[in-house]
Amino acid sequence: MADPDQPFDAAAAPLFAQVQYYIVVSGELGTALAIKLARSLEDNGAVQHAPSANNANISFDGLTHIISATIDFEGYEKAEDLLVPVVTPSWVDASVAKKRLANPRSHSPDPRLYFSGLVVCTAELPDGDKDAIVGGVLAMGGLYSSAITKAVTHIVALTMEPAACQIAVAKNLSCKIVLPHWFDDCLRLGRRIDEAPYLLPNPEVMRKALTDRIPETARPDLQSAISAQPGPLPTPAGSPSQERRRLNVFKDKTVMLSKDLEIGSHLRGTIEDLIKSAGGSITGSVNRADIYICHYREGIEYKTASWDGKVVGNLPWLYHLITHNAWTSPLRRLLHYPIARGGLPGFKKFRISLSNYNGEARIYLENLAKAAGCEFTKTMKQDNTHLITAHQISEKCDAAKEWNINMINHLWLEESYAKWQIQSLTNTRYTHFPPRTNLSEVVGQTPIDRQSLERNFFPEETKPQEDPDNDNPPEPTEKMDLAIAKNKISNSSAVQPPSSSNEKLPIRKPRHSEGTTPKLVKDPRRRSEGAPLRTPATSRFKADGKENETPSTTSSRGAKDRAAAKIHNLAPDIALYEKEKKRVGGVMYGRNKGENREAELVRKRSVSQEAEEDADDESRPAKRTKKAKGPPAMRLLVTGYAKWSNNKKKENEDKMRLRDLGILITTDYLTCTHLAAPKILRTQKFICAISHAPTVLSTDFLEACLEANKFLAPGAYPLHDPDGEARHNLTLLAIAARARANGSHLLRGQAIYCTEHIYGGFDTYKAIVEVNGGKCMLYRARAGSITVARAGSVVEEEDGEEPEYIYLISGIKSEEQRLWPKFRQMVAAVGKVPRIVRTDWMLDLALSQQARWDDAYEVTAEEAGDGVEA
Repeated sequence: MADPDQPFDAAAAPLFAQVQYYIVVSGELGTALAIKLARSLEDNGAVQHAPSANNANISFDGLTHIISATIDFEGYEKAEDLLVPVVTPSWVDASVAKKRLANPRSHSPDPRLYFSGLVVCTAELPDGDKDAIVGGVLAMGGLYSSAITKAVTHIVALTMEPAACQIAVAKNLSCKIVLPHWFDDCLRLGRRIDEAPYLLPNPEVMRKALTDRIPETARPDLQSAISAQPGPLPTPAGSPSQERRRLNVFKDKTVMLSKDLEIGSHLRGTIEDLIKSAGGSITGSVNRADIYICHYREGIEYKTASWDGKVVGNLPWLYHLITHNAWTSPLRRLLHYPIARGGLPGFKKFRISLSNYNGEARIYLENLAKAAGCEFTKTMKQDNTHLITAHQISEKCDAAKEWNINMINHLWLEESYAKWQIQSLTNTRYTHFPPRTNLSEVVGQTPIDRQSLERNFFPEETKPQEDPDNDNPPEPTEKMDLAIAKNKISNSSAVQPPSSSNEKLPIRKPRHSEGTTPKLVKDPRRRSEGAPLRTPATSRFKADGKENETPSTTSSRGAKDRAAAKIHNLAPDIALYEKEKKRVGGVMYGRNKGENREAELVRKRSVSQEAEEDADDESRPAKRTKKAKGPPAMRLLVTGYAKWSNNKKKENEDKMRLRDLGILITTDYLTCTHLAAPKILRTQKFICAISHAPTVLSTDFLEACLEANKFLAPGAYPLHDPDGEARHNLTLLAIAARARANGSHLLRGQAIYCTEHIYGGFDTYKAIVEVNGGKCMLYRARAGSITVARAGSVVEEEDGEEPEYIYLISGIKSEEQRLWPKFRQMVAAVGKVPRIVRTDWMLDLALSQQARWDDAYEVTAEEAGDGVEA
């Protein structure tokens, strides 16, 4: 792919000379626009990949870009895994206008990059606010412009007085002038909300009182995703025969309907007819299916479909496809994916009520709460544990404050369900309610987390091992472990050929003799005399003549053969077990039966005596059980605390006292809510924790709590380090704002390389890179080690574009310097720009939560990186 940092040179090569693209035609990107885009791309040297029916079989061989107005197409997950950028049609226009390839991140349809498509200009804002807003916009896919141009979509100002606002009004530019509060509220929520209440010159958030009624927000788009329980089968409008001819969403798809759907034969037949009329087919084997429809996240068929990367959805999702005749991923909406029987662990103890959500949004949240396993109540009482509300203006909200009931927005429920883990109520995203905004407008935007699904419901380590030489893979019902196989005995009354999914394995019974292979068990029942033999027939196992007659393999599958072979291999152990059972004293006592048996009798007598003594002392008061500690009010990560340095005893004592006060000292920077340090540090703990935007406190907070022996207000002990802020050219306030905006994705999709002998250790920098969403790889100058790298840019240019640099973090040791020429050569070979940097580059980037560059970061033979502090 061409280097987007280099200006287009018409004499050298066409603009899109190294671009191979695929266009996803959808409702938002019609055929006419697709033809126009293809013409513009091919006129500039691009190569188009052939379209695929329903975008189901996109060829990724050589593909560099996918052009789509949405991420809701079948090949998106694979494109994301292969790091193939998905861009909107505006990417083509921007590239042609600039005569160089535009940054794909700024033209992404991914809703997680909710500022994608925005070009922001600030007007006379304080430097700290400006830095925070610009950092948040760039992190979430937007662009920053220092001047007013036609491309600017939003001007951020406090009033209409700045010159930039006057120019926009005078030239009648089609941009919106908004308060900076809009960006702050979007970044706090992690969602893009409507900017209407924040528009100058007369913003609603300034002229309306906090108690004024907030308008309701209708969400008709949630209609087909409001419940995990299927409604009536959708009936197409107009002539059914005409609709069926147009239905093609299942073209070339094989669908399997699970038995746990519990639908009648008539409804099942109707669904199957609709699928077949749409170009699909029906199967009863999950191995042959492309789509697996079930109700619960359980069973070997569900796990097999998930392991094999098949599409797994529920019946409402299937109905949605039939209704709209357009593909959508079942992971996009929480209730389009099968539910878990019993709900989310820990949710049963919750009693949840709703307020200020109406229509489809309210029904959706009610059903989501029930699917999560909690008790949902329409009315709220004092025994409710949570109130989920779209804003804070209602009687329920007033009562929740009075009764001390947890009041949060719907994001807590959605993200707990999506990540399959109860989210912390201390996260400010769940307790933030923007003024004059009804949060119903962002309901249903949370997708299922794929990694959480795999971790909780079909972990890779539990996947059965397949026989690589077996061309006929077994059905899921045959993927049983050895213990199940040993207990399966053929109970057929007649000799019949084995079925594909219910074959019974013969069991060998261990003989009571030593050194021989156990016999096979005879069928205890006699064969029915009137039952004719079928061809092919399984052989009967005989005890006469041949002890180990091998069963016929006609119609057998690999799983059966492997299970039988494992049982055969266990024969010596079984025979040895039978031999040990005959020894004097049995297996438990052996030859020392007398000694062990007497010790056992003594033990039994002492237990009996203790029981009698306990019976005599029934009148004594029972000992008070130790009261269990409640959940901590704060999860605190401590670094650089001098009083705990080399004093493990005091550290442990203080930790126990603090835990009794409700403060849990943790070393997990992923879950900590607060960070305590004496000053701004470049320790691994401090740098890794800062990416999650915890509240940063002074270690004086620890001392004050221990001295007062009670939990004190943490807001009174913020970390003040003006010297450290000046030394590192940053402020803690700006760091926190940028960290919230980044959402631990500062380095998302970036590949950073590191030498093996780096000062501080490779694992240190690996942790720092990964906690910020990147991937850190050890570089040893092996051939092909750079070929997997994608656009690894983390430094912003002035016009918002990102050059394609690949970074190597290195010191100046001789063994490290030997790697530099090979690194430069290999990076240049894949069309990227190499940069060999000091450790300071990564530490400053992660500490400031901002991509920045200085030539001093380039490593030279005369200077080395300082590394991470101890």
